[in-house]
Amino acid sequence: MRHFFSLLRHEIGVLIINPATYIATVVFLVLMGFFFQELLAEYSNRASDTSPAVGFFKLFWVPVFIIAPLLTMRSIAEERRMGTIETLLTTPVSAAEVVLAKYLAAYAFFVALWLSTLSFQWVLLQFADDPSVIDPGPLIGGYVFVALSGLLYVAIGIFASALTRKQLVAALIAFVLNGVFTLGFISLNDVAAMNAEPNGLLQAVAEHVNVFQHAEDFVTGVIDSRAFVLYLSLTGVFLFLGVLALDARSART
Repeated sequence: MRHFFSLLRHEIGVLIINPATYIATVVFLVLMGFFFQELLAEYSNRASDTSPAVGFFKLFWVPVFIIAPLLTMRSIAEERRMGTIETLLTTPVSAAEVVLAKYLAAYAFFVALWLSTLSFQWVLLQFADDPSVIDPGPLIGGYVFVALSGLLYVAIGIFASALTRKQLVAALIAFVLNGVFTLGFISLNDVAAMNAEPNGLLQAVAEHVNVFQHAEDFVTGVIDSRAFVLYLSLTGVFLFLGVLALDARSART
């Protein structure tokens, strides 16, 4: 891993000059700003016992579907299209170092984008009549969940980029895989509800992979270690698959 930090600095620099990074930033801030404004309008029109942060983080999946693919689609696919990835792999660096550097650079930007939404809370605090509307519990839990789930979403994007030479194809693959994990597994809850044995294996699996339930748990202060195991293990799986895909495709070229 001697050259890892040099690769990481390079990848961060590439993201800084990449137009897709700024497109992702603008799209993310516009979407989250709109959602936050709508939430505040709803809270001002009717009383609620929950903090606005609870509703805010329940919408995490909307920008994630767009941001993660935009931040990762170029990482390996564009280098393979230009032929630079093969040159890079002839230097004393491993495919694992390349994938990990690209992954951490994209993840750092992903976290930075979400942290920028703290400015929304600051604006709310300046104009709120009751400072208690800013409840630190849901905020901390929400950001912890976003950081944890983001590990997986960015890893999926890196894996998708390792599969192809085309950025748009990589973005589409990442979008579909994110959708399957986030929305597709919800159907397991319906199947589990029809299961004759309510405490059966299917129901346990459905609860374990329900991303929306994880988000609700974190913002309400319920921190389940099983969620950490799920996201960290799946992140490792997709990064490992990304390394395999990079090695396999580079060997054929």
